[in-house]
Amino acid sequence: MGLKENIEQQMKDALKAKDSFRLNALRFILSQIKNKEIDLRKPATDEDIIKIITTLVKQRKESLAFSEQANRPDLVEKEKEELKILESFLPSQLTEEEVEKIIDQVILSIKPAGMKDMGRVMKELMPKVAGRFDGSRISELVRRKLS
Repeated sequence: MGLKENIEQQMKDALKAKDSFRLNALRFILSQIKNKEIDLRKPATDEDIIKIITTLVKQRKESLAFSEQANRPDLVEKEKEELKILESFLPSQLTEEEVEKIIDQVILSIKPAGMKDMGRVMKELMPKVAGRFDGSRISELVRRKLS
């Protein structure tokens, strides 16, 4: 079963269980997938869906930080619940040590000449860690290894 079908099935289950919060969150995810499919003019792949969900997770984390700063416990709780739902569809996250091992493997296979080859390293690395680790942290780790 693909990721989209899994989300649709969970939406049906939430509907049957009368879990309106989860139902609304899943409907929102599906609407974002539908918008992406319209933009692509073809069905979204699981990789496309993971990118969408990763973006939504990032948005929720930013919103959560703003809600905490504004001292809004009602919004904080809502954001945390939505975050749990979104993260349940992402592949298991990698630890920093695992990412560093993958970076080392890529560097060994490419043999970059320094920072000027960072693009080549990132191009090779990103498909291996996409959706499983924060992209900005990855570039930070690669920069540190190449310098």
